[in-house]
Amino acid sequence: MGRSDARPRIGRTPRIRTRIEVALCMNRSGMRRRLELVGYVLGAAASAVLVGGSLLHRLPMDITEVLGFVTGAWSVWLTVKENIWNWPIGVANSAFYVIVFAHARLFADSGLNALYVILGLLGWYWWLRGGENRGVLHVGRTSVTAGAVLLALGVLATLGMTRFLTSVNDSAPFLDALTTVLSLIAEFMLARKLLENWYFWMTADVIYIGLYAYRSLYLTSVLYVIFLTMCVAGWWRWSAVLRLGRAEIAPEPIRA
Repeated sequence: MGRSDARPRIGRTPRIRTRIEVALCMNRSGMRRRLELVGYVLGAAASAVLVGGSLLHRLPMDITEVLGFVTGAWSVWLTVKENIWNWPIGVANSAFYVIVFAHARLFADSGLNALYVILGLLGWYWWLRGGENRGVLHVGRTSVTAGAVLLALGVLATLGMTRFLTSVNDSAPFLDALTTVLSLIAEFMLARKLLENWYFWMTADVIYIGLYAYRSLYLTSVLYVIFLTMCVAGWWRWSAVLRLGRAEIAPEPIRA
C-alpha cells in the first residue's frame, strides 16, 4: 500500500470563524459602551435640568421631591448594571423620601424609607463582603424554603399592617400595607443579590404608580413608571448574568 504524501491540513476555517466572532463581540461591546455613555450623559443633563428648574422656581415641584426623583432613577439604573454605587445613591434617595412622605403625611411610606436607609447600608456591605470568603456577592437564586418563608412572613405582615393602618384611618390601608411589605421583601432580596427581587419590585411598582397618582404625587408616580421599566431590564440582565455564571462553572463533559 502506497503512502500518501498529502499532509494533514491545519484547519483554518475554525480559526477564521473565531477571529470573526471575537471581532463582532468586540464591536457589539464597544457599541454597548457608547450607548451607555450616551445614556449617562442624557441622564446627567435631565437631572441638571430638573434640579436647576426646581431651585430657580421654574418647576412647580419641591426640591426634595426632585432630588428624590433624580437619585431614585440613578439608583435603580445602577442596580440594573450591578454597580455598587447604587447603594449610597439609594440611601440618599430613601432619605429624601423620608422627608417628602412625611410632609405629605404618608407616615407609613416615610417609615418604610427610613428602613430602606438601614437596608441600603446593609446591602452596600453585603455586595462588597457578602460572598464566599467575604468576597464580592454574585447574583443568585432564592431557595424554595427561603421563598416560602418570605411569602408566609409577607402575608402575615400585610394582614397585621392592614389592621393597624385601618385603625389610624389610612386612606388605603390594604394597598399601603401590601406595597410596604412587598418593597421590604424586595429590598432584602436585592441586598442579598437574589434574582427574584425583581418580581417583588415589579408587583409593588404597578400598585405604586396608581397610588401616588391618586395622592397627587405625579412626579413620584412617573418615577415608578421608570422604575417598572428598569425592573424589567434588571430582571433580563440579571437572568443573563446568572446563566453566564452557571455556564462558566459547569463541569466539562467526560469524553471517552
